[in-house]
Amino acid sequence: MNSVISQKIQAQGMDPNTIKVQLENFSNGFPFLKIARPATPDQGIHVWSDTQVKEYADLFSRKAPELDLVKFVPASGAASRMFKDLFSFLEGNGNLEENPFAKKFIQYLRSFALVDDLEQYFAQRGESLQQLLDQQADKKIINAVLSEEGLGYGNLPKGLLKFHAYTTGYRTPVQEHLIEGQLYGIGKNKHINLHFTVSPEHESRFKDELSALLPAFQSQTGLKVTSSFSHQKKTTDTIAVDETNEPFLEADGSLLFRPAGHGALIENLNDIQADVIFIKNIDNVVTDRLKATTQTYKMALAGFLLSVQSRVFAALEALSKEVTLATLTQADRVYAEEFGGTLPEALSTAGLEEQASFLWAKLNRPLRVCGMVKNTGEPGGGPFWIQEKDGTLSLQILETAQIDTSNPESANNLKSSTHFNPVDLVCATRDFQGNPFDLLSFRDINTGFITEKSKNGKVLKALELPGLWNGAMAHWNTLFVEVPLITFNPVKTINDLLREEHQEQV
Repeated sequence: MNSVISQKIQAQGMDPNTIKVQLENFSNGFPFLKIARPATPDQGIHVWSDTQVKEYADLFSRKAPELDLVKFVPASGAASRMFKDLFSFLEGNGNLEENPFAKKFIQYLRSFALVDDLEQYFAQRGESLQQLLDQQADKKIINAVLSEEGLGYGNLPKGLLKFHAYTTGYRTPVQEHLIEGQLYGIGKNKHINLHFTVSPEHESRFKDELSALLPAFQSQTGLKVTSSFSHQKKTTDTIAVDETNEPFLEADGSLLFRPAGHGALIENLNDIQADVIFIKNIDNVVTDRLKATTQTYKMALAGFLLSVQSRVFAALEALSKEVTLATLTQADRVYAEEFGGTLPEALSTAGLEEQASFLWAKLNRPLRVCGMVKNTGEPGGGPFWIQEKDGTLSLQILETAQIDTSNPESANNLKSSTHFNPVDLVCATRDFQGNPFDLLSFRDINTGFITEKSKNGKVLKALELPGLWNGAMAHWNTLFVEVPLITFNPVKTINDLLREEHQEQV
């Protein structure tokens, strides 16, 4: 890195050593992870009976009043990708037959929760939405939905779009997460803690939304709700490069830094102090008639977390007091039975202290329970057993980009994967003495993603940090549990809201 570039990096408030590593990553790429095999039912993925689900849910129900609980909701960014096809329609000739997506949107317009706002928008201008539909003024209608002059949906964050229609009104994802918090997120002192990661430009709107909702909600439920917000830290932005892996220069000569993906949020999560943290994406919500299954399984996942954590803590507590054959056997049993771990062959004949040190390092980690749904062809990550450098195996969530699909064995492991990651996590981030772990110490910094973008007509490469539930949690202790498909209902496009799961009246 030459001195001019180094000076520019420092001038923009970034660490030259960190940027040096990022530039090396562009040149060298990231190594593929070595997959031992996919995690499958009863081979890394727990599949519970109804009795087990109830037992774990009941356990959490008994313990929750003693715990600090937080619902952590990644909610950054605008919803513009939801409307990609509608923007394409506006840029075209206005022929619905050439854009099936836009045609479906117009055809079922009255099934969307936004329709009343749209009616009101046109009424204020002396126009009728129905007349415009009859006149096939499709571009005018869609422009009113997306543009800042209209409803502004094209630039709003997903969390503030009207998702669901009820007889009593309409709800945004923010409100649905608040309602969900009442179902499984009530902790000490009848307290619900919601934390949203948002873009700085949207924070005030999120606060306004919750300020409008909370007085009535707290009055009706008798619960106390605390909402907090954080931004993806600018210090986690990564440098962009051109096609030759040289730093990408803006028109004014400055360097281009870009947000580094959801993996950067590990720093936000690191700032959260709680006994149990639920993580769920902003758009994965359903209407009230379908919330019971989500409630039951969230509570069961949390109960399972607490059950395993108690065994881990007991083993660590015993080891911390004395290293004996008995305490070592206890720790080894927990490692094997809960996490599928085995001592490396080289350690099998080692002394007690050396074995204890190994087991301590394996058990004294953040813990997460991850719900997994059966793979239905959705794009995204899945659960696998990974070969670690010390010869042990661990459970991790991998994205396709981390798998060498040109390798027949890896490709077969990917093909044999049975489940998919819906981002349904319950986490414990304190050690057996109640101290918070430094979550940044449990990342695999040798994982990440390089993507190709463009700016001002020029090609650039962007670097994403290890994903929040991928490399950012690579060295956590991980448990996978099969959860019903109905608990996974993301909204990737506006037309996804037409699915039965997002319609209260069907």
